[in-house]
Amino acid sequence: MIVTWISLITILVGVVNAAWNGDDMKRCADVQASSPVVPLGSPVNATCVVTKGCSLFLEEAVQIEWLLNRDAIHGNVEFTQNKTKSTVVISSFNHTEAALTCYIKDYDQIVGGVLIRAGYPPEVPQNLSCQANLTRTLTLTCSWDPGQSQTYLPTSYSVHSETRESNYTYKAPAGVHSYTIPRSDLILFSDMKIYVKAENELGQAISAPITLEPVSAAKLDPPKIVSITVSKKPGCLRLNWMLTHQSWIHAGNLNLEVLLQTADSRHWTIKQIICRDRRTCKILSLCSLLHGTQYWLQIRVRYKQGPWSEWSSSQSGVTLESAPTGRLESWAKVSWYRKPTHLNISLFWKPSKQFHANGQNISYSISRFQRAGQGILCKTIWKYCTFQLSARVKKVYLTAVNRAGKSPLTGIYIYPPQDRTTIQDVTAVTVDHQSFLVQWTHLASTDLTGFVVEWRPMLKENLSHVHFEKVDKNQTNLILAGTFEPYKPYHISVYPRYKRGIGLPRTVKAYLRQKAPSMVPVIKIKNVWMSSVDLMWEQIPLDQQNGFIQHYKIFYWGEKEAVKVETADSKTTEMSLKNLKPGSLYKAFMMVRTFGGSLNGSTIHFKTETFDMVDIVGMITGSGVGVSLIIIMAFLTLSFKGKRIESRLWPDVPDPANSSIKRWPSESPQYAHVARNNDEPNPIHLSHLSFLDLTTKLCKEEDDLWFNSAEDTSDLGESICGSLFILEYTASNSSSVPYATVIASVPCNNPTPEEPPAYLRSDSTQPLLEREESFSPLCYQNVASGVKPEQCFFGQDQDYIPESEEDPAFAWDDFPFLRALSAYDTESD
Repeated sequence: MIVTWISLITILVGVVNAAWNGDDMKRCADVQASSPVVPLGSPVNATCVVTKGCSLFLEEAVQIEWLLNRDAIHGNVEFTQNKTKSTVVISSFNHTEAALTCYIKDYDQIVGGVLIRAGYPPEVPQNLSCQANLTRTLTLTCSWDPGQSQTYLPTSYSVHSETRESNYTYKAPAGVHSYTIPRSDLILFSDMKIYVKAENELGQAISAPITLEPVSAAKLDPPKIVSITVSKKPGCLRLNWMLTHQSWIHAGNLNLEVLLQTADSRHWTIKQIICRDRRTCKILSLCSLLHGTQYWLQIRVRYKQGPWSEWSSSQSGVTLESAPTGRLESWAKVSWYRKPTHLNISLFWKPSKQFHANGQNISYSISRFQRAGQGILCKTIWKYCTFQLSARVKKVYLTAVNRAGKSPLTGIYIYPPQDRTTIQDVTAVTVDHQSFLVQWTHLASTDLTGFVVEWRPMLKENLSHVHFEKVDKNQTNLILAGTFEPYKPYHISVYPRYKRGIGLPRTVKAYLRQKAPSMVPVIKIKNVWMSSVDLMWEQIPLDQQNGFIQHYKIFYWGEKEAVKVETADSKTTEMSLKNLKPGSLYKAFMMVRTFGGSLNGSTIHFKTETFDMVDIVGMITGSGVGVSLIIIMAFLTLSFKGKRIESRLWPDVPDPANSSIKRWPSESPQYAHVARNNDEPNPIHLSHLSFLDLTTKLCKEEDDLWFNSAEDTSDLGESICGSLFILEYTASNSSSVPYATVIASVPCNNPTPEEPPAYLRSDSTQPLLEREESFSPLCYQNVASGVKPEQCFFGQDQDYIPESEEDPAFAWDDFPFLRALSAYDTESD
């Protein structure tokens, strides 16, 4: 439109600037088109004639061009003596509105033009309908559809009504496709013919007429349900209703529809009723209903074939009860309670297609016997029951009970569980996000009779949510349709049914729809090392998984490092991040993915250790192991060579008071005495003796005291050939004492050797082991004949005066102590 107005203004400017001759105005050009309104896309012809009276006509040919809006179009020019004529042909006019102007190029002047519009003729109005309003001011409103195509031209609509007495025409407002006929032009119970006419500059169209009675076109107000009563006939209800505002309408011409719905169902049932007279139509009798069932009812009406009224408000009624009819469909899950004597039974049931409860308050009873009231195992209002049963019982009976009676008995065979299965594989996929398609495969079995498909929500433990379906043995798939919740897990199991019991099932977990988890586990740091870190987390609760967990991904990165990713499977709750830099700060977060989406968790921070505790513990452990090995080796060495080491470090100094000289072992086997016969073993003879040189003092009072004392201070006297000695020794007498070694090789009973034994004196100054003073030796005495009573052997007397050294050669009689040993051996023999 803007371009069009610009073109028209340009034309006016050109006309004003045209040549004027004195006071007489003369037109320079005359422009004409074949039609100012043409169908869109049709050809257009136009001519432009410049006359001799125009000041631009100089009796010579001028160059004339055409402009369609601002687009130049070439035309044909004819030049004569009195005028110049240009003709142009537009093969297809594709503008809804455009200005076609004549332009003299030599003078850059527009000398004339014409405005051309294009469009379509109107379509025939469709879907004409009329509806009367009887509740307020009586009127009849008619409406129509103008069509899908746009005409691009102004189109007017008019409504025409014809009766036997008069005709009326009503012009509809522009752009409005409906019109309301006033009450003064209506005859309620007389037929009227009505049609619509559409017109524009390219033509007109008339709709198909309709004939109607204004009352039949009225939409009545919703009726009112007065009451619902119980009929004496089982399965029937009586409905009393009325019209609210149109009570003057004859009920014989009304049609009714009753909408019924049971209290425990979502499905509605419509019953159509045609009224024959007002008396029978005022109270409706509704039969063929379920017995003892609560119904919700609504009603609507219409006059003849007119539009339906809105539905009335709902009211409820209950039919009379009767005993339940039909059989119940059941199946029993059996397991051992006390094998092999008792079974644990979980029995489930549901109404069959032929079952009717015929009552509201229905319960179920399970018994061992067919007689009423005997052997009751379970009574419940639910559709399941668990109980224990003897393995000898082969059949139980199920019945439904209401106030009017009992249903026929349903016999259920009880078989021990079968520890086998023929099911190989079970899969469950969603169908249209509303149901599951369950498929399975199985092995061939001669006693296979069918299958049981069981499903239940995993988040609800109550057995009332268990559903089942029995199928034939030749069927290997089943569509489960029900009230499945999205994003919630379900267990779907397939059990094989044999002739003698139920086999082991195959179970799968399934989701109707999946989405990203509702939460991400919190990452916890278990251990931090120098180059690694151990992470742990808890499993996502089942009610927040929203699908099958595919995996866990840990994204982590350090300062100025690229992001790294570690993946763990859905069953893992721990992960180790390795190859980290010591003493560095890292960030990490977890992403959890299901088949329906993924969710990221919060970011955690951790810093690796500068020193690895593992290395420190390893070094300490290695050191401990080394020290332990050394201690063990030292202990073993002391165990096997302890005596040798002890003898080297601490020589064994005998204590005469606690020793038996006779039992001192011989170091050299060459002095062993060979037994004369085999009756007695060789006695052990003295071969190596160490005698202490102690300070002695002969005292008769002490001798008498020693002989009279009952206390045994030492067995040394008995050891030395039965001789008794008075011992006297005080550790304080000397800090170091010498001792000697006497070597003898002849037993006591042998004659005195020709050469005396060697006597070796030790120069050691090692102190003797200190004992209790009561057990220390005092002074050895020898009571053998030929010895002075005051003489003390193996020690020095207090009055001892050393003599000059004697000749090393000595006789056996110079050693009375050894002689006493020999005498003791002789007496023993």
